Amino acid sequence: MKLKVAWIGKTKEPAIQSLTDEYCKRLSRYVSLESFSLRDEEALLTLGGRAGRGKEKHTLVLLDSRGKQHSSEELAKFLGDYQERNPVPILFAIGPADGFSEATRQAANHTFSFGKMTLPHELARIVLLEQLYRAFTILQGHPYHSGH
Repeated sequence: MKLKVAWIGKTKEPAIQSLTDEYCKRLSRYVSLESFSLRDEEALLTLGGRAGRGKEKHTLVLLDSRGKQHSSEELAKFLGDYQERNPVPILFAIGPADGFSEATRQAANHTFSFGKMTLPHELARIVLLEQLYRAFTILQGHPYHSGH
């Protein structure tokens, strides 16, 4: 399985970059991972996916407050099921500070939410990376999740 994580905007805080690097390193033990920043939503849409404007094919999952909420176990099940039935990379995207546009939400295959609370988009990236790491440890039976 190939996993991509993208976020819109530059990283301003060194601590955020450090945590991003740490969770990407951890995730790479379980899955082929590519992580990167994008200039704007247009850059996200030109990558491809369901919108079909780019050359690459992938499944686009947006993180948006209007999306579906999942437990850690449900996210692990989603990834496990996806891994078994779909050879196309999955792209998780964290939006800009003011959220995704309607056009981007319509282009997505899935929209997930961390809940009704608003998180700063840089913090949402760390939460996403940690939850992805947790999901893969759940799938592998690693004890990381067992102490919750």
